[in-house]
Amino acid sequence: LMHEADLSAAICSAANMIGAALHGANLTIANFSLTNLCMANLSRACLEGTTLIGANLIGANLHQAKLVRANCENADLRYAIMRKADLRGTNFRFADLKMANLSETNLRGANLTGADLSQANVWKANLKEACLIDAVMPDGKLYSP
Repeated sequence: LMHEADLSAAICSAANMIGAALHGANLTIANFSLTNLCMANLSRACLEGTTLIGANLIGANLHQAKLVRANCENADLRYAIMRKADLRGTNFRFADLKMANLSETNLRGANLTGADLSQANVWKANLKEACLIDAVMPDGKLYSP
């Protein structure tokens, strides 16, 4: 149990952390590249500047998490709960966000180039200044400005 743990700047790349309890943890600038965080509880965690390239976050709970300027390129976030998360400036290039709950998130300035948002919930999400080039939108269609 790592509830409210301080793992800032930790290097946990390619680790197996399925179902990890990291509610409220400080994971600032940590490296979780290729880490399996499937079904992990990261609600209210601080992942500012964290690297999650290619990470498995299927079904992870990121409710009210802070991922400002995090790198989630090629991450698998299918079914992830990110309601009310702060995702400003985060890199979601080629990320799989199918069926993710992104309601009431702040995605201002996020890079969603090539991301798959099929059937994602984006109700009241702030997408101002977000890059959506070649992104598959919730309706299954490619983004067209």
